Amino acid sequence: MMDYKSVGLTEEDLKSMYKWMDLGRKLDERMWLLNRAGKIPFVISCQGQEAAQIGMAFAMEKGDVSAPYYRDLALITYLGITPTETMMSAFGKRDDINSAGKQMPSHYSKKEVDILSQSSPVGTQVLQGVGAALALKMDKKPNIAMATLGEGTSNQGDFHEGLNFAGVQKLPFICVIENNEYAISVPTNLQYAAEKLSDRALGYGIHGERVDGNDPIAMYKAMHDARERALNGEGSTLLEAMCTRMTAHSSDDDDKYRSAEIREGLKSQDCNVKFKAHLLELGIIDENWLTEIEKENKSIVQKATKEAEASPYPDPSETYTFVYEEGGVQ
Repeated sequence: MMDYKSVGLTEEDLKSMYKWMDLGRKLDERMWLLNRAGKIPFVISCQGQEAAQIGMAFAMEKGDVSAPYYRDLALITYLGITPTETMMSAFGKRDDINSAGKQMPSHYSKKEVDILSQSSPVGTQVLQGVGAALALKMDKKPNIAMATLGEGTSNQGDFHEGLNFAGVQKLPFICVIENNEYAISVPTNLQYAAEKLSDRALGYGIHGERVDGNDPIAMYKAMHDARERALNGEGSTLLEAMCTRMTAHSSDDDDKYRSAEIREGLKSQDCNVKFKAHLLELGIIDENWLTEIEKENKSIVQKATKEAEASPYPDPSETYTFVYEEGGVQ
């Protein structure tokens, strides 16, 4: 792990980072249990990518605009979508803030904390984030826009078009590829021939950097530095965070394309386990602290689950509300 003092973080910062990483993990694990119990239809997991997500989130400031992708549960929880709001979406309840129960889960958005509404086609969030960065620059606001995606999405046209525009216009934009080495079932050697996806930044005239996505401290530094460059008028940044996908692509995916040996080996790469061990080794936390934090996070997840389960589903009469123009359907 990177030395936290060298990047301006404190012991309390590191404790907070782990707390949010653990909350993201426990929320994710609960949704898997609910799915397997037949209570919610679909889960797409952030497990193994919490360090990258919380690390980058810690470098962001109020007013920064986010265009996340579907695997960003820990990120959006830190930014302000509450566990209860996430559960409302997972259950498809009327109080789902994203779509009032109409959209599939993991389509995150919340205007109050500047999280853009997400589209289903992968890659569109890059263009939306770039558009937000252009608006911030035109309005001379001291903020950045960012978008996240998986490495598979980096082969979509929207990714190239967005970053080319961001490079030409020197926009305050940060694009983060959370590279977990599988685009659903397709490994990296069948996705792209480049050694590093961050090298693609050269073609757009922007800064590119590969980061250890299992180290939240390193991720914080990379995001912090990218944000400083953007606000200093030095343009956009492409970060490639090397992560580990601990689960199958989604709850509908059969993960047999990864051998049993590979799947077993993932446990040793778990970023939450690694960061916890690091903090224990440094003496920043102890087992009593961990017990309290895990108890607190379990309580938060339990409360969110109960509230969502007890909440009403949308009424059938609301099927076309905010979908078609009023009076447009007979």
